[in-house]
Amino acid sequence: MTSAAAVEHVKKRLGLRRAGHGGTLDPIATGVLPICIGEATKLAAYLLADDKAYDAVALLGVETDTLDRTGNVVATRGIEHVTRERIEAALAARVGEHEQIPPMFSAIKQRGVRLYHRARAGEHVEREPRRVRIDRFELLAWEPPHLSIAIECSKGTYVRSLIADLGNDLGCGAHMTELRRTRSGVFTLAMAHDLDRFDNVTLVAMTEATRLPRVVAPAEHLKRIRDGVQLAPEVLAIPPENYERFQLLDEAHRLVAIAHVERERVVYDRVFAP
Repeated sequence: MTSAAAVEHVKKRLGLRRAGHGGTLDPIATGVLPICIGEATKLAAYLLADDKAYDAVALLGVETDTLDRTGNVVATRGIEHVTRERIEAALAARVGEHEQIPPMFSAIKQRGVRLYHRARAGEHVEREPRRVRIDRFELLAWEPPHLSIAIECSKGTYVRSLIADLGNDLGCGAHMTELRRTRSGVFTLAMAHDLDRFDNVTLVAMTEATRLPRVVAPAEHLKRIRDGVQLAPEVLAIPPENYERFQLLDEAHRLVAIAHVERERVVYDRVFAP
């Protein structure tokens, strides 16, 4: 199931008009998929920017063109030289910031065409590397030729590419066979609902959906905020450490806007209906 299909399923089950997701999962992946409904669809871009966590399984010694189990095998190599110690050292070396080249089989667009369309047409194009951050890359189990790993990473990290790079580091190649997203921003597996069971769905308040700092706006300024009037940050008592991006709430702690400070004025990125 694609992420878009999951959203449609939820819309039908709950009778919704507007819904969207906060970060695409590969079709073979399972786990956490935040779904925004109604006014909360305006928050989707901020959920996309959140850090993620995954559990994954890799098969060493076999490379595929898609970097996962859905692709065609393009190379096989022996793994006799691979030990637990070498795996743990290779994992540790990948922690931190580094450049990652997105896979050809990805939804990134180049000249208006998604890369996976070009890959299926037999094309190979140069891709710009992206800066990613790996906070955790830990071995959970080693049962040759499979290894299970836990990953915590920044937005935009391709776990398939990370596993392929690990295979190259180990000198044997690898591809991803399983992927489960265990956390997306503030959302965890413990908070998730099974797609087939919607008897007691718990909705998360918009103010709880991101880690953006909160500022309560005085009631007399709410209409001006919703009309887009750019006020001085001092008028709303916004501390300088929050200037980059923050939530504006009313006195009942309902979300009014997502905003940032630019040229000594509050700029509203998203404004929410009362």
